[in-house]
Amino acid sequence: MSGAGGPDRFDSYDPRDDEPEGRYGAGGARGGAARIPTPRSSVEDTGRPLPDLPAPEPLVLEHRVLKSLLGAWALAACSPEEAAAVEDHLGGCGTCAEEALRLRDAVGLLHADESLDLDPLLRARVLEGCLSRRPARIPVPSWATPYDAETARLDALLKDFGDGEWHAPVRLRWYEGDEQLSRKTTVAGVIAHLISVDGLVARALGLDDPLGPPAPPESLGPAARTEALWQASHFPPTRAVRAPWREQAHELIRTVSFAGSDMEGGGGSGQLPISYGDFTLPLRDAMADRAFECWVHAGDIADAVDYPYEAPAPKHLHRMIDLAARMLPDALAGRDRERDQVAAGRLLRLEVEGAGGGQWLIPLDPSGAEGADEVAHVALDGVEFCRLAAGRVPPAEAAAGSVGDRDAIMSVLTATAGLSRM
Repeated sequence: MSGAGGPDRFDSYDPRDDEPEGRYGAGGARGGAARIPTPRSSVEDTGRPLPDLPAPEPLVLEHRVLKSLLGAWALAACSPEEAAAVEDHLGGCGTCAEEALRLRDAVGLLHADESLDLDPLLRARVLEGCLSRRPARIPVPSWATPYDAETARLDALLKDFGDGEWHAPVRLRWYEGDEQLSRKTTVAGVIAHLISVDGLVARALGLDDPLGPPAPPESLGPAARTEALWQASHFPPTRAVRAPWREQAHELIRTVSFAGSDMEGGGGSGQLPISYGDFTLPLRDAMADRAFECWVHAGDIADAVDYPYEAPAPKHLHRMIDLAARMLPDALAGRDRERDQVAAGRLLRLEVEGAGGGQWLIPLDPSGAEGADEVAHVALDGVEFCRLAAGRVPPAEAAAGSVGDRDAIMSVLTATAGLSRM
């Protein structure tokens, strides 16, 4: 199958046969000189001095061009040569130097420093977003959400505490009458205190009492319960108290959520009486009270370890302020009975400013507010009012704006501080 004197068309063909001699070696053989040259050695490997390279010529730019580069220079977007030219120009041009300073300050506002800590309200916002798309089958009652949020925030604060932080000293402060009292404990002791007082709600809901068995008498108040729990421990409380506190808080939230849909209304489980020893609160108010105390003591703990702690969400703060305002008439009546004084037919307008605030008419007469005259007006910031109600601020030092009857004003401020307890 081959032509005369020509190769067979089916014989194998090697393209190197058509290459000139020398590419693969003499005659195109595979064993000739290497096709790819070896890498050249670097000057740095020879030990000889490096050659002196001429310095790059500085850019010579007109003033208007340099001025137009100031924005890019402030954003660090210039080339090295352009940046050098701009900086050299700023040393001799005061107008451009002032403009460059203003631009650098503006760039700083675009990159504001942010805390590396997560927003304490992030959990609440994420849950709210999730629930708005897919409502929970068993939602938490609205009056229990402040307690849910504040226990979650305190738990996040405690999460990374070491042994040293758990034993940091904390001083609890409260008022009895006109006298401020205090009790020294530790961070772990504060959590044990929260366990003991939250146990009042747990017992009323049929859950285990942290002080039992045997269950303590119902007449035992928050302070006595706390002392009993501290004394029952063989050793001072340690970080081990966090687990039972978390479990108790979760169990309380689960129980009130599963109790039934009537809890949102005026009756049902939301009105279950919770005894505090010398007074009683309905469950919906007791949960706001427990949220308030959780926030206050979380602030005490944060102060002990030198850590910032934010106020609750405005709608949660409003529930706490509203509870304190509604408890003031009874507190005032108790003070009047002790002093054999009756402030008949008088009202005080309490204005709490800021997020979560509002206005309340406080009857100074225990018989009621009908037909009474407004004799004074007090205005406080929301957080300041809560600090006063927690016994953290002396009544005489409360940052309050006021007009009217000074005796009525001081009586209300003192009664507000008297709402505090251990």
